[in-house]
Amino acid sequence: MTSPADALPDPAFVGTVCVGILAVIVAWDAWWLTRQRLDIPEFGELANSGFAWSSDQATEAQRQWANMISMAAMMVLPWGLKDVSDTPTSYILVWDLLLALHMVSLLIPKRYAVTKTHLFADGQRYEWSRLKLQKRQPKKRIMLLRKNWGPFGPLPLGGNRTDLNTALTRISGFIEEEE
Repeated sequence: MTSPADALPDPAFVGTVCVGILAVIVAWDAWWLTRQRLDIPEFGELANSGFAWSSDQATEAQRQWANMISMAAMMVLPWGLKDVSDTPTSYILVWDLLLALHMVSLLIPKRYAVTKTHLFADGQRYEWSRLKLQKRQPKKRIMLLRKNWGPFGPLPLGGNRTDLNTALTRISGFIEEEE
């Protein structure tokens, strides 16, 4: 009689592929995180009605809470499947280490900026034509939606309330101009 593990592909190969993909994702996000200082070197009023601000660790925790819970679940799940899949422990440890590094990067204060043509957030640049404001705005952040992304579209922006109020006024104006 064959066991369920016999029907699965080689666990070392699957582990290598999964850890490799996760390593690329973590490195990609880290690269964009370091890039935000180049895109947004200063805060406050910018030329052409722009505005730049930053968040702090507490607002990033509020902004990223769902991602943090998802990653914690992704760290625990492989341990429950380890014996069934015969996955070597080393792959699960590296997986957990990479996810822990990614979780730490989510809590690093971020830099944001709005200009007449773009939003700068999380090291990325978004054209206003690709974004819309969520109808009901949360009290502790600004919530934008990426058009045509469905449930994967929320783009929350963090920061202190004064900066968020200034940014929301600019964003509203820039999006209206775009339409």
